[in-house]
Amino acid sequence: MGTADTDRPGSDAPETAAAPTGKAAPAKAPPARSLRPRDAATLILMERRRGVLRVLMGQRNPRLAFMPGKFVFPGGRTEPGDRRMPVAGALPDYAEAALARQVSRPPRDLGRMLALAAIRETYEETGLLVGTRDYGPPEAAPPDWAAFARHGVLPDLEGLHLVARAITPPKRVRRFDTRFFVAERSLIAAEEPGRVGPEAEFVELDWMRLDAARKLNLPFITRAVLDELETQLAAGFAPYREIPFHFERHGRRARVAL
Repeated sequence: MGTADTDRPGSDAPETAAAPTGKAAPAKAPPARSLRPRDAATLILMERRRGVLRVLMGQRNPRLAFMPGKFVFPGGRTEPGDRRMPVAGALPDYAEAALARQVSRPPRDLGRMLALAAIRETYEETGLLVGTRDYGPPEAAPPDWAAFARHGVLPDLEGLHLVARAITPPKRVRRFDTRFFVAERSLIAAEEPGRVGPEAEFVELDWMRLDAARKLNLPFITRAVLDELETQLAAGFAPYREIPFHFERHGRRARVAL
């Protein structure tokens, strides 16, 4: 089951009845085609203090076409430069293996590209640079990664955990095949202010307890991933744990293990 085939709708419309002799059958509008999901990634930044877990959530600008006004984690689609950005550490082996499952002909660098997309999008939407300054600035950063070169930050994938995968249901204005990663707040190496505001993608940003986050205006999948995060955190992000894959098929939500 590949990324484009996972929830491709079949033809559920009834067959057209034969027209009476001498009369033309009424014209029928073609069925709406579902957009092909684009590879995307999200980063859940979490903080554990005095036994209380908080996660970073942003409210999307109400003027956006996709999920306006919803509270979500930072993230977005992959870009070509994500394949070329140097890194300080690799993803855990279990994450690499899970990311390649249920994907048709996955590229060798799929996991690395997705994790880097999550980190880059987090910077673009929040101004937070996740990584390390221990090794100095990257020698050759693609244009989308110029801020990491300015701040001397190398993305560090070793501290990321894979939490879930989800595909946007068919017939939405945007469709993404999204992988959800999580990282500790301590991995934030630098910050650029001014990325959140009335004209930005996020109009609000806050560290929230899970009980408070669940009361927000959340997309279904964000609420589901909060539950997955809580379960996996209790298991210590053990490599053998189940990594869920959420999608919709024939109008019904489905959840399988990768």
